[in-house]
Amino acid sequence: MISMTEPLPSQENRHVFLLSLGCAKNLVDSECMSQILRDAGFLMVDEPSQADILLVNTCGFIESAKKEAIESILQLADYKQPAGRARYLIVAGCLSQRYAKDILSQMPEVNAVLGTADYHQVGEVINQLDRDTAFADEQILTLPGPGGSLTHLAIPRQPSTPGNYAYIKVAEGCSNNCAYCAIPGIRGPFVSRPFAEIVSEAARLSAAGYGELILIAQDTTRYGLDLYGRRRLPELLRALCRIPEVQMVRILYVYNDGLTDELIECMASEAKVAHYLDWPIQHAADPILRAMNRRDTQASIRATVHKLRQTIPDLVLRTTVLVGFPGETEADFAALKDFLTEIRFDRLGCFVFSAEEGTAAAQMKPKVKRTVAQARMKEIMTLQQGISLQANQKRLGQVLDVTLESVSEDGVFYKGRSFAEAPEVDPVIWVAASEADLKLGQTLPVRIVDAGEYELTGVTL
Repeated sequence: MISMTEPLPSQENRHVFLLSLGCAKNLVDSECMSQILRDAGFLMVDEPSQADILLVNTCGFIESAKKEAIESILQLADYKQPAGRARYLIVAGCLSQRYAKDILSQMPEVNAVLGTADYHQVGEVINQLDRDTAFADEQILTLPGPGGSLTHLAIPRQPSTPGNYAYIKVAEGCSNNCAYCAIPGIRGPFVSRPFAEIVSEAARLSAAGYGELILIAQDTTRYGLDLYGRRRLPELLRALCRIPEVQMVRILYVYNDGLTDELIECMASEAKVAHYLDWPIQHAADPILRAMNRRDTQASIRATVHKLRQTIPDLVLRTTVLVGFPGETEADFAALKDFLTEIRFDRLGCFVFSAEEGTAAAQMKPKVKRTVAQARMKEIMTLQQGISLQANQKRLGQVLDVTLESVSEDGVFYKGRSFAEAPEVDPVIWVAASEADLKLGQTLPVRIVDAGEYELTGVTL
């Protein structure tokens, strides 16, 4: 177990390169590992060629993520001695939790594997490698069992996100057990962080200049149910809004049964809570929802959307759907398209079903041909392009508070976001740099003058 008070032994080679793959939840884990290493005396570097220790935090959720992780591991291996400078290559995260022994047996370049419950031990693993051999020809497996850990999340970390936003991970794991999802087997059951710990983290981050706090978990609306016997997200939101330095609180990854009247009322009444939700409905045909082991029906989703929009008229809704699930018929797919046409989510992502080993859906039949599933995904995204374009065009002429996060190479435009855009996944707002005193991190009123499917353009007032 790594100590937070005693520094690791002094050594000449202490430069670490950390590559974080996958979702924002993984990014928080990576930020915590980086902080642990800095606290222990390591120096974090931006290029693998500068590193003595290479660390990759992997995603292993779906097939494409696994391929990306494997490719990244092999690319980093090129920087190891004798061709490069690095002594060790360490693999952490979801891929290592699922395939630890395979990684060690098939990738001799890897010196150590950390599971999802072992992020806090990263410094001690490096220590162990140093103790075992001066030539780094040993391998270490640190994998106590499936599940995640909350230990590292309590460490005061420095966010790596640009601009003035930071993610706060309010829980680990998942207990929903959707038929297609490998996360419960990787991360374990849903475990909430203590309420006071989250509030303390929010106060620290906002005081450091991170005015937008983005709450994340596999199911954010489930927060508190395991630890306190009730859903405490509304209460948590109110507590965060009372922190003077907090400017905005955004909620990602919600479930229908957690969108309670109390939560909706809280979102409507608390001025600092963004009128934005990322709600992955996955499908809209009742037979597929049942097969997915989702607790929703098309009718229940429709009713909640109606209630949300009645209570919060300017609410921006993002969703994710999955096509090609085993047994998805043409009628099921048509039901999904009709529902999306009716509901008109502002933002949407679509994925093709991936049969993940260990999940119930991996054995389900009949299978949908890959070519059919890919064609369905293309059809959904084409449909959504028109919907998103119309949603964005409705914002023409509106004045939005936009936070500037980067600037174009020619210096003509700043790239920013309003309450309606989550980082990385949503359209960007390009702001004409008509004033010399604009600066990154600044929030200012911007009038939208042009809108496309994936970006908007505005001018300062």
